[in-house]
Amino acid sequence: MMLRQIQHFQSIVQENSFTKAAELCHISQSGISQSVKALEEEIGAVLIIRRNRSFTLTEAGEHFYRKSLVITADLEQLCRETLRIDRKESAVLRLGLLSSYSGDEFNRAISAFSEKYPDVEISVLSGNHEDLYNALRQDRIDLALNDQRRAFSDAYENLILTEAECFVELASHNPLSRLNKVSVEALKNTPCILVASREQEEEEMRFYRDIIGFRGDFLFAQTLQEARVMALANRGVMPVEGKNSDVFSGSPLKRIPLERDGIWLKRNYCAFWKKDNSGFYIEEFASILRSMY
Repeated sequence: MMLRQIQHFQSIVQENSFTKAAELCHISQSGISQSVKALEEEIGAVLIIRRNRSFTLTEAGEHFYRKSLVITADLEQLCRETLRIDRKESAVLRLGLLSSYSGDEFNRAISAFSEKYPDVEISVLSGNHEDLYNALRQDRIDLALNDQRRAFSDAYENLILTEAECFVELASHNPLSRLNKVSVEALKNTPCILVASREQEEEEMRFYRDIIGFRGDFLFAQTLQEARVMALANRGVMPVEGKNSDVFSGSPLKRIPLERDGIWLKRNYCAFWKKDNSGFYIEEFASILRSMY
């Protein structure tokens, strides 16, 4: 009963009219007025102040309206998921992974999730920061493991997973590979190899130049494998991030810590998903992913 009253209240606010809201909800105008009055009595607070044929929301009413939209959206999502599970419809979890992230936490999370929910299909999109941000914004993926480059948005769940160290990968026959660490200042004459779509090359270059501090030329690859081939050919160094620094033990690629001003560079990595697209499988994968750290 209270849910129906909340829906009546939301319709009045959205239509800015008791009459239009009553028509939309297929109820009489007196009926919708009584419904809101009952809601106010249930809560114990006045939500709407009526003035002849108009009304205004109280401060409590404005707060209740905003919060109630989140609650009803979550409930609708819950009902859709429950119905899909009851009908045994296939579920798809669409994930995004930062191309330059080299830790194995993401893969281990997929393995654990798939073992727990074998009927859920998983698809993965790789890209740089802006690729993944746009994919989330356009609802092409459900959750992204991405680096933090901007202030957190209230429209998204922003789950900080780790503060990860930054490395560069380079050919083992490159003289720089003999160093235990290298600074961005020392790489001022060395090309920086970045993985980026053609549309995001300029954006990615600005970040690594203006924020990280690379001052040499920039080379671009479409995939991580292509970038590593370029590094093996000694065309430059490739920045990578992740918790594991020994992934390439015995490899012709060498990975060494990246510093700036004598400090090992670190960056936040997060799981991001839209609040209005939150659901059981998304939250469950996020929980499993966090446990991997």
